Amino acid sequence: MLEQVYNVTKFLEDHPGGDEVLLSATGKDATDDFEDVGHSSTARAMMDEFYVGDIDTSTIPTKTKYTPPKQPHYDQDKTSEFVIKLLQVIVPLLILGLAFGIRFYTKSPA
Repeated sequence: MLEQVYNVTKFLEDHPGGDEVLLSATGKDATDDFEDVGHSSTARAMMDEFYVGDIDTSTIPTKTKYTPPKQPHYDQDKTSEFVIKLLQVIVPLLILGLAFGIRFYTKSPA
């Protein structure tokens, strides 16, 4: 909290809000969590007992912005051209196959 480190391990069992509150704030800046509750002056005075030291802010890694991996560009126009060319071959073959099928099944025996 406020760039200070506290070891509250000894206080886990005695904390009025339960140990889960303290455990959920481990390893992070708990200043907002502490201030939002509205602790008493007695609670603030107890903090001195658990004070370990100050954080060296120069050792905190900077947050890096996530950049997704580069992916090949999807060209929708090429895909639609491929589908059209495929249909230009398949549709006439289906019509021809249908015509032969109708002729074969409707042909009267000689």
